[in-house]
Amino acid sequence: MTEYLISKTTADDGYELIDSGEGEKLERYGKFLISRPDPQALWPKNLADVEWQKANAFFSRVSEDAKWSTRGNIPDRWQVDFGGLKMWIKLSAFKHTGLFPEQLSNWEWIRQKVQGPVKVLNLFGYTGGASLAAAQAGAEVCHVDGSKVAIGWARDNAELSGLTGKPIRWILDDATKFVQREIKRGNFYDGIIMDPPSFGHGPKGESWKIEKDFLPFIESCKKILTEKPLFFLINGYAAGYSALSYKNNLLDLEKRFGGMIEVGELTIAENASERLLPAGIFARWSA
Repeated sequence: MTEYLISKTTADDGYELIDSGEGEKLERYGKFLISRPDPQALWPKNLADVEWQKANAFFSRVSEDAKWSTRGNIPDRWQVDFGGLKMWIKLSAFKHTGLFPEQLSNWEWIRQKVQGPVKVLNLFGYTGGASLAAAQAGAEVCHVDGSKVAIGWARDNAELSGLTGKPIRWILDDATKFVQREIKRGNFYDGIIMDPPSFGHGPKGESWKIEKDFLPFIESCKKILTEKPLFFLINGYAAGYSALSYKNNLLDLEKRFGGMIEVGELTIAENASERLLPAGIFARWSA
């Protein structure tokens, strides 16, 4: 029987979840405080409004209008040290900052599984945290994303983290089309990482809808695994699925190659309470 894991990210110098509740969260990235919505925070806030009002940036959504409001000397972007990496933080659209601290346990798991010169494919790689963690551990990494902005951000993070000399290929492409071409080219990977969105678009307007595209995509990815693969990691965020749904897509890997499957939730611990903020799900197989 597969154990259901609760992964917990705790505060450090680069990041801290200060408080959450009433559909919002108050975070510290380096020395700057940020307040933004989080629908998972379905409980009362612990801190008084006066503490929340100390934030340097606020994300608000009124009808169709969503925007950041800032005060003080907050720069366009700033760096933080987190999880053994240096990352650029920027207040981008859709309330994101470029860092997903709940992914820390996945980065650590990837480092444990890599341990040397193996080939890793990171699909929907965004700002590159998982790619950089794999490269740190010695992997040859192929990082694929459909956003030119995200690719540039990831490359900047690699430079900031001192990893420009590592073998990382930065590929601006539609993930589905890229995998299909890799099948035709006969390229194979020891490990695959993916963080598929619920919906999105490739660089040429290609459509992605998880309910329609996920299953054939997963099957295609399995075709580019080596004969003795090391791992397969699926992240999920805001798609409405259970981690067990992702687990069921990895059962055939366990039958073919042995190993084990882990599933669970990614959470962030409030620094001054026992509460955990749900921040995603994962299912991961390893040999």
